[in-house]
Amino acid sequence: MRNSFCRTPLWEAAKTLTAVAQGQTPAELVIKGATLVNVCTGELLEHIDVACSLGRIAYVGPDAGHCTGPKTQVIEARGAYLSPGLLDGHIHIESSMMTPRGFAWAVLPHGTTGVYYDPHEICNVLGPKGVEFMEEDAALTPLKAMLTMPSCVPAVPGFEDTGGFVGPEEVASSMEDPRTVGLGEMMNYPGILAGSDSPHAIVAETLKADKIVTGHYTIPDIDRQLNAYIASGVRCCHESTQAGEALAKMRLGMYAMLREGSGWRDLHEVAKAVTKHQVDRRFAVLVTDDAHPHTLKTEGHVDRLLRRAVEEGIAPVSAIQMATINCAQCFQMDHELGSVTPGKCADLVLFTDLKEFHAEKVFVDGILVAQDGELTVELPESSYPDWTRSTVHLDPIRAGEFRIAAPAPGPQEVRTIRVIPGKAVTEEHLAVLTPKDGRLEADLSQDILKAAVWERHKHTGTRGFGFVHGFGIKAGAMASTVAHDAHNLLVVGSNDEDMALAANTLIGSQGGMCVVKDGVVLGHIPLPIAGLMGEGSPDEMALLAGRLGQAWSDIGCTLPAPFMTMALIPLACIPELRLTNRGLVDCRDYTMTSISTGK
Repeated sequence: MRNSFCRTPLWEAAKTLTAVAQGQTPAELVIKGATLVNVCTGELLEHIDVACSLGRIAYVGPDAGHCTGPKTQVIEARGAYLSPGLLDGHIHIESSMMTPRGFAWAVLPHGTTGVYYDPHEICNVLGPKGVEFMEEDAALTPLKAMLTMPSCVPAVPGFEDTGGFVGPEEVASSMEDPRTVGLGEMMNYPGILAGSDSPHAIVAETLKADKIVTGHYTIPDIDRQLNAYIASGVRCCHESTQAGEALAKMRLGMYAMLREGSGWRDLHEVAKAVTKHQVDRRFAVLVTDDAHPHTLKTEGHVDRLLRRAVEEGIAPVSAIQMATINCAQCFQMDHELGSVTPGKCADLVLFTDLKEFHAEKVFVDGILVAQDGELTVELPESSYPDWTRSTVHLDPIRAGEFRIAAPAPGPQEVRTIRVIPGKAVTEEHLAVLTPKDGRLEADLSQDILKAAVWERHKHTGTRGFGFVHGFGIKAGAMASTVAHDAHNLLVVGSNDEDMALAANTLIGSQGGMCVVKDGVVLGHIPLPIAGLMGEGSPDEMALLAGRLGQAWSDIGCTLPAPFMTMALIPLACIPELRLTNRGLVDCRDYTMTSISTGK
């Protein structure tokens, strides 16, 4: 695969690198006296020097003195651990609530030098034009942002309404762009398994371009259907929540992406696929999937994954392999990225230790971009066009519009969406509600809240209603335009008045997240860029997110990253029960269903 992400292509740099390695030409950069994390052999090698020129590595060995000239920048590592730059194999940058520029600002100091990102959030709002916006903003930064073109926009056709569309033609066009390295997660596994033309055509356009198809497989069948899904051309999957699922995928040659995001804490279970079995770990990759700004600020990015992996019993060098060379091999880019070896891009991290993984220095293409938690390069100012800032097309909503009429008098058995702490899946939970004045209402004694989803892209007026269980709040309402994957306006609450205030707050700010209680807005993050991202710095966005988290706590919620859990209520590509602007969706058999069971 052609790599357009290194400062100098190898064919252009090869002659110079050959001369530098032999001492015939001085290097631009020499790092001396490091303990090399050799991800190729799984070793720690002491007293290693590394020489770089033209953004690439020329020499790795015991003494780079012959590569050093009067203008060579020399870095004394003093035994610090030299690792390849960290890679995140699957992330939605929009989940950071920051544009690619802000995201790069946040993650580079943590040792992340490259991400394989799927911008299907903004694509659902703005279509391929939104993807182009993400690419252009990312190009302003040193971070290597490698695009996997969204594959499922909408995620579940016929069950939700989006602002954008992607089909085989759009994918084929994207595959011609060297910035595109693959296809974003193929969530339409039902269509793949059923032999539907459109998803197979989308995959085919990716395979014809000799690029990688990334996956999204959530059903429990790890025999026939998993074999079929992999046979269609899908190379990796980040949706394992149990060790057996991840191990089955690795045994079939699929890269199992072990996820530990801000909202989805799967590593404790899926790490057992490698810690409880004597298996080769080359098909295991660490990924975040989502990275909330407060998490990035307080815990880190891929360095956080390394710490968590070590806590779960994975050896430090193995963990680093899962976030470097394994990831690069998954995307068939290990000839360019993922190891500290001659010819590769000089994307390097000096860690002070292999427990906390504090990134002392971070290099991209041989240039120091961060040191001790701070950027050492200036990022140019970004300007955001008006068409990205006007995407919430809704009139003010009245409290009375949230009413749910009871289908019959007397107690009603209703379907509710039970959320599970730290998990992306939901469960169907049956409860009995007694109508009040002919309406079904939230029942805090049963931890049941009312939910509504309003289409916000094309002013169609469509809306869906339901109930949710498991948030534990005692009063108030929450609203968000970050509502996967269609990103319509989602409102959850205990009463209609607070729900209306929460909804109208976000209509006024052209998107975001907010928490309301008793007619007062307790927390609000404006996200005017496509209703998904803000314009603040990482510190500013983390502060707003922290305040929002406190607001959730103030109304009684104890879930980790509850706004991210809430954002999945409309995600109709994952079982069991979801709510979209078209109504309640049973994601086990992909049918629309009713709130009441009729009992």
